[in-house]
Order: sequence, then structure tokens, then C-alpha cells
Amino acid sequence: MNPVLNPVLDLLTIRGTVTGAEQLSSRTRRLRIESPQLAGLAVEPGQQVRVLVGGLTLRTYSIWHYDPSGAVELCVLDHAADGPGARWGRSVAPGAQVRLRRPEGGFTLRPEAAHHVFVGDETASVAFGAMLAALPADAVVSGCIETATAADRLPLTYGDRLEWVLRGETSPADAVRRLAPAPGGIAYVAGEARDVQAVRRVLVQEAGWDRRAVLTKPFWTPGKKGME
Repeated sequence: MNPVLNPVLDLLTIRGTVTGAEQLSSRTRRLRIESPQLAGLAVEPGQQVRVLVGGLTLRTYSIWHYDPSGAVELCVLDHAADGPGARWGRSVAPGAQVRLRRPEGGFTLRPEAAHHVFVGDETASVAFGAMLAALPADAVVSGCIETATAADRLPLTYGDRLEWVLRGETSPADAVRRLAPAPGGIAYVAGEARDVQAVRRVLVQEAGWDRRAVLTKPFWTPGKKGME
């Protein structure tokens, strides 16, 4: 996609260049986008960017890695749909010019927590990856990540401390019941909206977690446009 010459876009977005693309899992491509305007930003693990993927269509992608010299790495999941985001994610290649907004979002790592619980699915794995990579080696980590197949699993730091389940084997809420994480830490719960709500209820109502210690981010809802 070539940059659009528009004064409003110049104010709201950054011009970037795709400089790398590789397959990170069976359905996930890692894209590196570089721009001098991305240098030196205060980016927190777990944040996201919004990218123009066709005309004025925006799609939101979690940041896999931020390079303060002026680059972000995004992971684009192929949902087997045919919307503008899906088509862009499959076809964009090094050399492509893109427009994106600056990193944003409050679903971010709380490094001071005594322990960290991660619960989500493929759509949450990218944000979780950035958070886990920022934790120290002695961090106490647990949780559950659901994927459609084992080939959809991303290479996550401390991934061996997480329970990986296949969709249909068990629900995320039941997985959390089985894990029974003790209150006193921070839980990061993201993915399909109904699963996020169910996991939050288990942690707060059944396990006794302070609701302020359960951070939630519904990344998608079945049938909702813009989630392809």
C-alpha cells in the first residue's frame, strides 16, 4: 500500500516501511515495520498499534517486539477470512509502505506483581509474548493458552510454565479452575469476549481475586466485522 497524501493522515499516523516478514507459526506472520518516527517512544509490553490496511480501513495488532531505534514487530494471525485485514496480512511484503498510529493501550504488563497469570487464545499470544519477554528470569508465571492446533503456538518466553490446550478440549474458565491460581498477583485475560468474561468471573467470584488485579482485553467476538 502506497502512502496516501493527506494532511489529516500525516497528523494522525506514522509513515513506515515493512522491512521483514516471516512465518512465526502455522497461521501467524511476523512483520517488521521501521520508521524514524517510531524511535525513542515509551512503549509498554502489551500495547498495540492500528494500521491502515486498505484505503481508510484500520486494523489493530499487538506489538510482538519494540525496537527503540525505530521499529515495531507485529504478528498477524490468518483467520481464513477475506476481509481487508486478512488480505493485507497475507500479502504485505518487505518494501511495502504503510501507515500506522503510535503505540497505545492500557492492557500492559505490571512488572511489580508477585506473580503473573496469563489466560487467552491465539489472539492474545502476541501481547502475552511481549509481556513475558519483559519479565525477569525468576518471575513466577502460570496460566493457560488455547489454540486451534499445536502448530498455532507462538514461541513464548516461559511457555513451558503455561498450560497449552487445544480448542474443544476444555474451556479457558475450566482450565483456570483446574490451575487454581492464588490471589495476590496480576492476571492478564484476553481473547474471545465471552471467554474473557467467564475467566474473570472464575477468578473474582470463585477464587477470591480482587477485580482490580484482573486485567481484561476482549480481542474478538464471533460474527463481529473488523475481527477477520
